[in-house]
Amino acid sequence: MENSMYSRSYSYGNSINVAAAFPALMRKVYVWMTLALVVTALSAYYVATTPAALYAIFSSKFMFFGLLIAEIVVVMAMTALINKMSFMVAALMMAAYSVLNGVTMSFIFVVYEMASIATTFFVTAGTFAAMAIVGYTTKKDLTKMGGILLMALIGLIIASVVNWFLQSETMSYVVSGIGVLVFTGLTAYDSQKLLQLHAAFPDAGPRIAVYGALQLYLDFINLFQFILILTGGRRRR
Repeated sequence: MENSMYSRSYSYGNSINVAAAFPALMRKVYVWMTLALVVTALSAYYVATTPAALYAIFSSKFMFFGLLIAEIVVVMAMTALINKMSFMVAALMMAAYSVLNGVTMSFIFVVYEMASIATTFFVTAGTFAAMAIVGYTTKKDLTKMGGILLMALIGLIIASVVNWFLQSETMSYVVSGIGVLVFTGLTAYDSQKLLQLHAAFPDAGPRIAVYGALQLYLDFINLFQFILILTGGRRRR
């Protein structure tokens, strides 16, 4: 969802000062992203190891889907209103989303062994880092690729919803394979977009840092989940 803050065009001929400030912005982005991942992991682990919380969330479809809807609302609000909200509000919404996502992802600690989760995390981190570097360093404008990936993402969401009803293992693997490709590409695209946003809005650093952390966090989390499903992992008996 685009808005005025993120719709301006970008030129590779921006000033040296802007380019020099970009590494500092990215450090903030990755600090926020790392904190969000830690909060998500701790929230997921807490719920997974607390039977009462686990039962309350997953025994009620109303509760579970309510949490999923809350996640969607928070992401849409942050994306649409990031240029209007204060840095503190954006940070609190980022924290809230991290907790909500951790709660809904808690089943991972119940279904998969810790070794599989850890292995998948490191595979995801390596893939994410490689594609982020591609996004920062490539001279090719990835804007067109972003449009294609967005359409693929919409198709991916529709296919995931359909398979939720069908419960087809084959379709699950196909969707996961496509998901890995889509979010691998989005990691490069979103990384380059941050460079473009920083050049267009050099004075909006704190808000761009939170916005960028949210986008890359979403790429990482989705990439992690799809790789975990695709590889199968070692499930608990």
